[in-house]
Amino acid sequence: MSVLDPVWTSLLYLAAAVCFILALRGLSSPRTARRGNLVGALGALIAVVTVFLSARLENTPWILAAIAVGSAVAAPVARRVKMTQMPQLVALFNGVGGGAAALVALLELGHAENPWVRVAIVFTLLVGAVSFAGSGITFAKLQELMTTRPVVFPGLPVVMAVVLLAAVAAGVAVVTTASLPLAVLLLVLGLAAGVLLVLPVGGADVPIVISLLNAFTGLAVAASGLVLGNVLLVVAGTLVGASGTILTRAMAAAMGRSVAGILFGAFRGGSTAGSTAVSERPVRSSSPEDVAVLLGYAQRVIIVPGYGLAVAQGQHTAAELALALEARGIEVDFAIHPVAGRMPGHMNVLLAEANVPYESLKEMGEINPEFKTADVALVVGANDVVNPAAKTSSGSPIYGMPILEVAEARQVVFLKRSMRPGFAGIENDLLYEPQTSLLFGDAKESLAQVLGAVKAL
Repeated sequence: MSVLDPVWTSLLYLAAAVCFILALRGLSSPRTARRGNLVGALGALIAVVTVFLSARLENTPWILAAIAVGSAVAAPVARRVKMTQMPQLVALFNGVGGGAAALVALLELGHAENPWVRVAIVFTLLVGAVSFAGSGITFAKLQELMTTRPVVFPGLPVVMAVVLLAAVAAGVAVVTTASLPLAVLLLVLGLAAGVLLVLPVGGADVPIVISLLNAFTGLAVAASGLVLGNVLLVVAGTLVGASGTILTRAMAAAMGRSVAGILFGAFRGGSTAGSTAVSERPVRSSSPEDVAVLLGYAQRVIIVPGYGLAVAQGQHTAAELALALEARGIEVDFAIHPVAGRMPGHMNVLLAEANVPYESLKEMGEINPEFKTADVALVVGANDVVNPAAKTSSGSPIYGMPILEVAEARQVVFLKRSMRPGFAGIENDLLYEPQTSLLFGDAKESLAQVLGAVKAL
């Protein structure tokens, strides 16, 4: 017997939906992201408690046990995951959400007498399975459990077309017959489609596909809300689907490419590929003392953070270096590219963790005109987002991608571990320009050495 009457249930669902909307609003800025995350968690808690108080649930002990097991696994993992591994965790969350929606739809098939409900079940099964399998492949690529390069084979487009046609045929059959074996076949075909969709994606395109699969999961959850007759699931899933779609388009625009080009570019050689090749072209190397002199006697310094800074966990040292330079009267800003790192906002979150003022974090459109006034651009662990090939080399995989105009600075200093290319797998010609010098080593250690040398000036 339910404790809440329908009116209170509707009001609590409305409160949860408002929390989800406010959470998305808060997540749009690093300044309010923490609060937005907490508001979203509150909305989820309200939703779960409302279900327990308003619905007539069977096997409640099993449900509570499942929640306990999931919490016991998720909480330690979420607390221990490194910032550099956050995209992999997001991919897993996407996959689990899509898989859960697909399983719920499969279980509800036997209770669905309305053909339109079965249409929603078919949609949830297919899209949820695609999200689950595709997210698993993106996780494996980012975790380097498999190659990050595009995986293609002769006839891949034909195989993909056959799988999708078979899925459509199976879906129509499920709607008309409500056959459980055919529904399981549809689920398997969805898993195959998810794998085939993501395999040809490589390099810097993988995080964009994670965002796209997040939108898929949202749509699957919204459809499962139609299956279960739960309005809140429809609202929450629609919000996730819409926000994921907007984010995917924004990331694709930041790469200067279309979503279709990202998904199917490998068929015509247009996907970023990833590489381990190391260049043997000569470069100009610097010592920490040389870099400290350049920085210490500059008037304007722009620091460009990248994935290498996150890997080295050097954000606190970078923030301390900025403070030391500002104490000498030097103007210091951080230039943030939309897709620096492995996900949108990666650098913002990383630097906010080191208490870098939000006013010092300048987005690409704002900072690009200011590179001409910079005495030194200090690039820490970034590569593809400052590569002039995006503007000058029409055959480059990143051609057309908007970049940070680091080359406009009077002096450019790269902090790199090695000459290995960035995630896109191509050389950066800026490394070989006469105004560019390189300081090799772990980013955190190199920053610490430069900081010590600056203080000694």
